[in-house]
Amino acid sequence: MAKLYFRYGAMGSSKTANAIMVRHNYLERGQRVLMLKPRLDNRDGETMIASRSGLRCECHFIEDLDRFNVRDYDCLIVDEAQFLTRAQVERLVRVVDIDNVPVIAYGLRCDFRNELFEGSQWLLAWADTIEEVKTICWCGKKAVCNARVVDGKVAREGEQIVLGGSECYVSLCRRHWTQGKLAPDQPEADA
Repeated sequence: MAKLYFRYGAMGSSKTANAIMVRHNYLERGQRVLMLKPRLDNRDGETMIASRSGLRCECHFIEDLDRFNVRDYDCLIVDEAQFLTRAQVERLVRVVDIDNVPVIAYGLRCDFRNELFEGSQWLLAWADTIEEVKTICWCGKKAVCNARVVDGKVAREGEQIVLGGSECYVSLCRRHWTQGKLAPDQPEADA
């Protein structure tokens, strides 16, 4: 029986690197993998997935999923799954339940305000297996929050989706996210 997996973690937790390595493992065993991402994620090029560690691979868009016969694949891997819509998550559920093809989705759980993304909400609701990919805050505790940094401070307002990497986001533990504290020598911000 195929399963829907949701592997979530804060920014910088190596979710994309893990997705690319899982793809590599399937390919190394002679199996076919369909790599997907949402069209709005254009940071690494239109049909490219890239990790901060330098791993890269070609991909297709989740919006084009119906162009493929998913039964021709041994696994579907979705990066940046937080950007999926409810309908796209429902489509992935059908791939698992009807086509019997496993789907592994990687993404953030929450945005910079610590609110669920639409895709993450429905993956948390419907995934057969939910796994956390862990990373740490500057203090050494587990990072669970994605802080958007604007002018050297933790932002509390703004659009939910602003594409970016280390230049505008940092992973923090909940305490330091709440305090707005980005480094040990920085005073607490007014939260």
